[in-house]
Order: sequence, then structure tokens, then C-alpha cells
Amino acid sequence: MNSILDQLVSLLSMETIEENLFRGSSQELGFRQLFGGQVLGQALSAASQTVDESRQANSLHGYFLRAGDARKPVVYQVERIRDGGTFSTRRVTAIQGGQPIFTCSASFHQSEEGFRHQTAMPDVPPPEDLLSEEMISPYLAQALTPENREKMLRAKAIETRPVQTLDPLHPEAGEPVKHIWFKPCAPLPKSPTLHKNLLAYVSDFSLLTTSLIPHGASIWQPHMQVASLDHSIWFHEQVCLDDWLLYASDSPWAGNARGFSRGSIYTRNGQLVASVAQEGLIRTRGDWQHKNILG
Repeated sequence: MNSILDQLVSLLSMETIEENLFRGSSQELGFRQLFGGQVLGQALSAASQTVDESRQANSLHGYFLRAGDARKPVVYQVERIRDGGTFSTRRVTAIQGGQPIFTCSASFHQSEEGFRHQTAMPDVPPPEDLLSEEMISPYLAQALTPENREKMLRAKAIETRPVQTLDPLHPEAGEPVKHIWFKPCAPLPKSPTLHKNLLAYVSDFSLLTTSLIPHGASIWQPHMQVASLDHSIWFHEQVCLDDWLLYASDSPWAGNARGFSRGSIYTRNGQLVASVAQEGLIRTRGDWQHKNILG
């Protein structure tokens, strides 16, 4: 594996401290706060270690309670809520400095046959016809401060190829729709659980920012404060990240300093493998800088 990807896989491999208690290292991405995808992937990894391998994750629903510190490890406490005939339920609390920073419920299901239908994949160019973010970023980063330029140009374990490219400081307002192809930068171990954990990690990429598009706003603008509030992901099929996946997102609503976004993740051949929903804080600093409010 690529060394950066190997670090990400290690990040999602939890250390067992005690029964139902796990510890994960933290990933430094240039921001002091933890990336929400790290907590999602690690929480799912911790829960998965308490469930029989015959049952795979089918959903996760979580709330971000406090900003995590990227300089410190995270402890995950798992509660075994129920093991039924075909479903298992776990509750996970992520803890830093003795305080909960994230809590979620995760469901695991034993595979079985049933009715099937799905929505069609959007008609977008294939990844081979698009430029990678690695190729685009040096041009987009020129307008950023040196600190933010370093963040944007940092080497990444996940390669992305956006269908739509937006100016980071002066994006043009448009329809709240986004399409991004993604895959790891190198082959992964053949572990269904790892692939789902990694998909949970990736599912927090660029989803909330879809709600900024109609307003010509961007996370790179100094007056913007953006943070995930909650996150849900449903796994519909077995997930394999060895080939390109399409992350199609839209935002049907924003208001009250919050934005709501939905995502659908498809394989290259159009199979819907996961759905995502998230609400987050999208606040301009002028709305809060004189108020004693924690976002």
C-alpha cells in the first residue's frame, strides 16, 4: 500500500484497551479540530469488533457533540444494546479528555434476500475524462493564504476527481448539486469491514459544503464557520473501494445557520451502495463573533 493510505488504514484499526473499550490515534490534516470522518470511521470500526463477522454494518446515525482535538487520541466505549435473530445494535461514545465528543448508534445485519430497487446513477463524465484534485489544486490554491494553501496541497490517501470545480475564495453561486469520483490512492486489503469503515470516513468529505453552493460561499473564506452537527450513513450493498465510486450530493434546504445535505454513493456500473445525510453549521462570522456561542 501507499504509505499515506497505510497510515489511514492504521488509523481505522483500533487498539483494544478492555472489553468494549477501544482507542484510536488521531489524524493531523492541518486543522486543530478532528476531521469528522475520522470519528465516523473509528466509531464504526470499534462497534464492528463487538459483532460477529457474519453481520455487516447496515447503518450508522451519529451526533457530533464537541470539537475533537487532532493532537490527542480518542477512546471509544461500545455498548452492546441488542443481538437479535438477524440484527445487532451497538451504541458508541467517543471520548477525549473525559468528555464525550461524538455519540452514535450502529446497526449490523445478517445478509438475506428481499425486494430490490434503486434510483439511477446521475449521468456524469467517467473519472478517466476528469482532472484529479491533485492536478487542479495547485491552481486553486494560489489565491489562498500560505497556511490554507498548505492544507489544500497536503498529500491525501483518497484520490478525488470532481465533476464540478469551484473557486475556493470566490465560488459562483449555483444549484446545490455536486458530483465527485473517488477511490484510495492504492489497493486496499480484502476486508469488507475495512472497506465500510473507510467509506464512513470518506462520507464526511465535501458533503456539507454542497449546502454552500447556492450562496457563493466556501469553507476557505475567512468569514465562514462550518462544522458537522450530525451524520447518517446507510450501507445498501457490500462495498469495494478498489474501483472508482461516485459521490452524488445535493442540498434541499438551508436556514437558521444550518445546512442539510444528502448523498448517494454509486459504483462505476451504477449500483447504489450507500446513502448519506448530514446537517451542519454554516454560519458567517458576522453572525456570531460578538456572541458567546459555541458552534
